[in-house]
Amino acid sequence: MKMQIRYIAGAALLGLTQWALALQVPGPVVDGEWLAKNRAEVTVLDVRSNQKSFTLTPEFETDKKTGKKFLVELGGHIADAVPVDNKKVRVERVINGLKLSGMLPERADFEKLVRSWGVQANRPVVIVSAGMEPIDFNDAARLYWQFKVYGEDNIAVLNGGTAGWIGEGRDVSTAPVKAGEGTWAAKADRSAELMATSDDVEKALNAKSQLIDARDNATFLGLSKPGSVSAYGHLQGAKNVPTTLMSSQGGDAARLMTSDTYRDIFKMSGADPQANTIAYCNTGHQASGTWFVMSEVLGNKQTKLYDGSMHQWAQEKRPMESVSRAK
Repeated sequence: MKMQIRYIAGAALLGLTQWALALQVPGPVVDGEWLAKNRAEVTVLDVRSNQKSFTLTPEFETDKKTGKKFLVELGGHIADAVPVDNKKVRVERVINGLKLSGMLPERADFEKLVRSWGVQANRPVVIVSAGMEPIDFNDAARLYWQFKVYGEDNIAVLNGGTAGWIGEGRDVSTAPVKAGEGTWAAKADRSAELMATSDDVEKALNAKSQLIDARDNATFLGLSKPGSVSAYGHLQGAKNVPTTLMSSQGGDAARLMTSDTYRDIFKMSGADPQANTIAYCNTGHQASGTWFVMSEVLGNKQTKLYDGSMHQWAQEKRPMESVSRAK
C-alpha cells in the first residue's frame, strides 16, 4: 500500500514538474530567431486571407542597383504551420435582436474552432500573419485578442509574420498541412475585462473617456464609409490613430516598432497611450492592432476593444459625428 502511495505521489510530482517546465513565450511578441530555436515545442497558426498562397512558391524581384532580392508575392509557410482562414476566425451573432457579423465566437464555439486547428492544451501558440503590409498585422492581433479573452496567456505573435521570416532567409515549405485533433480548452472568460459593449461606449462618451478610432482619415471624417457600416462618421470626441501606423512601412516586411515610437504616435495624434481607452473601427478588426499595441506592447491594461464597433453602433441608431455631406 505504501509503495502504491509513493508511486502515485511520484507520478503526480512528475506531472507537475513537466507542467512547470513547459515552454513559455517570452512575451506577446517573438522574433524569427526565437521561433526557429523553439519551433519543435510551439504550435504555429498561420492566419491570412489568401489561403491559396499557403502552398504557392514565394515570388521575388531583384533590385538592379543592389542585386538584392525582395519579396513581391507571398507564398509558402513556416514548416508545419497550421493554416487559419482569417474569414472564419469571427462569426455572425445576434445581439439585442440585431444580426451582427465579424463578432467574437461564443466560448464553446471558439474552443471547437481552436481544436480544429490542432492546438494542444498547455502548449505555446505563436500566431503568424502574412506580414506583407501593415494591415496584415490585424489578422494576428485579432486572433490573439480572442485567445486572450478566453484565458490563453502562453501565446505570442511573430514580428514581421511570414514575410519577415522569408526576409530573414529562413526556410519555407509549400507542402499542405492538415491539422490533427486538438485538446485546447478555454481557461476563463475575460470579456468584461477586454471587450467593450455599446453600453460601455455610451458610458465612456458620457464620462469623456478616451476613444480611439483606428480607421483611415476619410472614413473617420465621414467622407467615405464601408459597406459594413450603415452611417457616416465617428464617435463624438474620438481620436483618430489609423491602424496603418501600428506597423513599419519599409524593409523586408511590416514589423512592429519600439515602445517609444508608439508613445510618440499616440501623443502626436492627441491621445494618451496610458489612459483608460476603448479602441474601435468598422467591425472590430482594424482596432485589434491598436488594442494590441496599447495593451500588450505599451502595457496599458485599461484598454478594451469594441467588438461590434461602428457596424453595431450604426445599426443601433446611436449618434455619430461627420463632416457636412451634400444631400
